[in-house]
Amino acid sequence: MKMIVCLSLLCLYISTINAQFTETPLTDKEFLKLKKTEFKPKKSLFTKRIIPVALITTGFLLSTSEFEKSLQKDIRSSVGKDFKSKIDDYTRYAPVVQLYAADILGVQSKNHWFDQTKNLILSSIISNGASTILKKQIHKERPGNYDHVSTHANSFPSGHTTTAFTTATVLYEEFIDTNPLLAYSGYAFAIATGGLRMMNNAHYLSDVMVGAGIGILATKLVYHFDYLIDWNPFEKLDGVAFTPQYSDSHGLGFYFTKVF
Repeated sequence: MKMIVCLSLLCLYISTINAQFTETPLTDKEFLKLKKTEFKPKKSLFTKRIIPVALITTGFLLSTSEFEKSLQKDIRSSVGKDFKSKIDDYTRYAPVVQLYAADILGVQSKNHWFDQTKNLILSSIISNGASTILKKQIHKERPGNYDHVSTHANSFPSGHTTTAFTTATVLYEEFIDTNPLLAYSGYAFAIATGGLRMMNNAHYLSDVMVGAGIGILATKLVYHFDYLIDWNPFEKLDGVAFTPQYSDSHGLGFYFTKVF
């Protein structure tokens, strides 16, 4: 099973498609007047696949190995067997907060906020959908008793890590050309999320690696082909704003505002 998956991933990695993009001039930095801006891609889809495919392939090869079992025991021994933290429930969404906060503060991004949201939703659907399918098909036991889930046989891959790297990659794609520090900062939260999943004894190293690879790969594909869904009803509207909202009782949400 592992060999088949790895060969399939290598085939996906080798086959490349060069999409056509156009350049448009930069627009006003004010958030309420922000227009969609496209940048000429510097890397081919082939190059974009290297890291996520390597993560996924390595994760499949390491899964259920003695190495990751030994590593997991060492991690739990170092943090303490009673260690529990819910911070990873929030860090996975931190890049989303960074994304819209940067928009509100007027940081120049690659796309209009509607296109950012569209790509974020599409990337999340694809990455979390793939993660859920693998969980059900592989049916891998979690490393220890974890009371935050209904079943323990859904360890591979890590859903939290998938979400974290999906949101971090959206942030990266939007600001890498204008604010590299902000663009890379989301990955700090994503890595922290993956690390906490292992420290919480909820996932093995391979679960985290594959989750990270899926999140990055899905988002890279969405951004590479985003010109195929070039539709934005708010692009020509001024005074329309969009911001995220989070509460412990209702979770993550969004709201629109309109200035008349």
